[in-house]
This record gives sequence, C-alpha cells and structure tokens, in this order.
Amino acid sequence: MVIVVVVLVVGGMVWLLRSRARPASGNPSRAAPAGAEPQLPAEPSVGAPVPEELRHLGRVEVSGLIKEYGGVTVVDDVSFIAEPGRVTAVLGPNGAGKTTTLRMLLGLVAPSSGAARIGRSRYEELHRPVLRVGALLEASGAHEGRTGRDHLRVLCQAAGLPLARADEVLDTVGLARVGGRQVRGYSLGMRQRLGVAAALLGDPQVLILDEPANGLDPEGIRWMRDLLRTLAAQGRTILVSSHLLGEMEQLADDLVIITAGRLTARGTVASVIGSLPYLSRTLVRTPELEKLAAALGRDAAVTPDGDGGAYITGADAVAIGDAALRAGVAIHQMVTQLPDLEAAFLELTAGKAAIR
Repeated sequence: MVIVVVVLVVGGMVWLLRSRARPASGNPSRAAPAGAEPQLPAEPSVGAPVPEELRHLGRVEVSGLIKEYGGVTVVDDVSFIAEPGRVTAVLGPNGAGKTTTLRMLLGLVAPSSGAARIGRSRYEELHRPVLRVGALLEASGAHEGRTGRDHLRVLCQAAGLPLARADEVLDTVGLARVGGRQVRGYSLGMRQRLGVAAALLGDPQVLILDEPANGLDPEGIRWMRDLLRTLAAQGRTILVSSHLLGEMEQLADDLVIITAGRLTARGTVASVIGSLPYLSRTLVRTPELEKLAAALGRDAAVTPDGDGGAYITGADAVAIGDAALRAGVAIHQMVTQLPDLEAAFLELTAGKAAIR
C-alpha cells in the first residue's frame, strides 16, 4: 500500500512539473528554444479595413508647430499633412526636431505655438485614444522582469481592452512563441517588435512610429515594410520617422524633411527627388568622347567613368542626342540616371544640420 502511495505521489509531481513547463497553448512545438530568434509570420495579420466614411478621422494635420526650450528653438514653424491610406516619412539629421514634433502630436510635449491635430482634434481630446492612435517612440518601455505577454496584458488592462488582444498582436509581430519569455531575454529587434505590438493593441486608425526598423535584420525590415504597407492599404494613416533612406524610398508615399527644426521639403517621394534635376546625370558610351564633349560646349560637364564611357551633367538626353547628331558622333549607349532619396536628402540638408 505504501509503495502504491509513493508511486502516485511521485507520478503526480512529475505530471505537475511537466504541465508547468508546457506552453500555455498546450502545443509544445510552439515554444522557442532559449536564445533563438522567433520566426516572422509569412504575412502580416492585421484588422479589418477602416470604413471609407471614417477615414477622414485619421487625417493628421500639423500647423505652424514651434517648440522652444530655454530660449532655443528646436522646432520652428513646421507644417504638414499625413493622409489616410498613405505612408508619410518624417526625415532629418540627428537633432533636427523630428521626435519633438511627433511628441507634440501625441500630447507628450506642449507646443510653444501652433497646433497638431488628428481628425481635427488634439490627441488629449480624443475619446479612448488607444482606439484611434498607436505609437512607438522608443522600444525600451517594457519591464525587464515581465514576459512579453504580461507586458501587453498590463497595457490591455489599462486601456480597457480584452486580455486576448495581447496574444493576437504577439502573433501579428511574430513573437507568439516567445511571449512567455522575460523581456530581458529579448534581442533589440524582438524588443522593437514588442513595441510595435503594443502600438497595435487598439487596432488604431493612426500609427506613429519613430525608427521602427531599429535593430531588425534585413528579413525583419522587409516584414516591417509589408506590415506598414498593408495597414496603409486598409485606410490607416502611417507616420514614420527613420534614418534608413533606402527603405523609406521603398516604403513611403510622402516625405517631410526637417533640418535644424525647420521644414526643408515636403511632397511625394517622386516630387521631392524630382525637384533636384541638376543631380541627374547621363551615362554615355561613344568611341568619340572628345568630339562629343566639344559639341556639347562648356555648359555640360563630361566625366569619364573609367570603363570607356562618361557621365554627363548639365545637358539632358535630348541635348546630348542633338549634339551627337550635329557632330556626326555615334552613340553606343545612353542612360539617364536620376538621383535616389539619399542623394536628394544629402543635398537638401547639406550645411543645414546643427547641434542645438
């Protein structure tokens, strides 16, 4: 009898220990090995599209924002509009005033002058703002000793959202398998995705993200791009700040460039880049380069590329073709190369950045 009791007790303890070690989902295969990076979902999992008649409530309008600290103006008369259904990128050198502008939009900093509104209301005037606006300004807000899931559940309780929403957004950002792991064990990229998950808790109409790709690997950056494009296609307003200019050229519809606190440029990506036609150049290959250069005259600059061709600036493809025809020069190749966003950004901000 004693032996039977001992067997039952030991067996019960073994069962209890195994049940505690088992993932909450009841599926052991979902648990990620310690230290392993979780796999991103194949496609973003997000909410339903914003009804057409409600999309105007997601329009973000910044009008004449000014912010001074101790007599120093860090944001100086910045105005722009971020439209629903589009991704608007806020760009600028370090210290340009980008984050301060976003903080004023979210009511975290009081402007010295001007206004920032979401659907004609200031952030602090919104009813249940978590359902209208999601934001990520830094990825270090989670308690190190909490699990990712518990961190999100605390936010759900504070916002009056169902606790099940925590698991939904963990799945959206690819952290479902590590939701039970303490945040101190998360990599920088995982913390960044946890911050995005927190911003998505209320299924918001407006998403404001400061450097969302920070710490992500190339696969994670592409996944983030797909997520934000999917959200924008649903009629949401995406406002994102980043230093990854190549990524912003692929992601953004509209640009806002701020330098030393002032608005430097705004418009679509194509219009901002196209506003600097002098940065374009034409690659020409011809056996009579010197003869073509003489025909073009002094207004055109001809720079050999070291591979039998030359880059020509100061004359477009039509002018180059006309000059070659007049001079009887054979053209073997002619390709016009437009500037990319990086070249345009560096040109627009050259000599204007400053530590204030």
